[in-house]
Amino acid sequence: MQFDIDIKSEHKHLFLEARELLLSHEGIVETKKPRITTYSNSKGGICHMRTMPYGIDFGFLKGAKMEDHDKVLEGKGKSIRVLAQKGKLNKEIIKYFLKQAIEINSNKN
Repeated sequence: MQFDIDIKSEHKHLFLEARELLLSHEGIVETKKPRITTYSNSKGGICHMRTMPYGIDFGFLKGAKMEDHDKVLEGKGKSIRVLAQKGKLNKEIIKYFLKQAIEINSNKN
């Protein structure tokens, strides 16, 4: 399981801190999959997270629909955008995108 790899990684402190932040939001649940750990609520997927050689990545599943005034999200695919975190979590930017992901899920038809 990727989760087991993540919590043994040299960046486990970032992963665990980010995990705590995500799970502190009411209704968010964690699903441990073989290749990724995902986070969702009753309205759908929010993001996935994993450790990387430089830190951790958040893959916001509906990131292409999000406002990104600071141009920190990476990717050009149809939907997913990635937020890389290196060294220290930027909790404010994570909360900014997390709030948008929850709102996008809530507005689904």
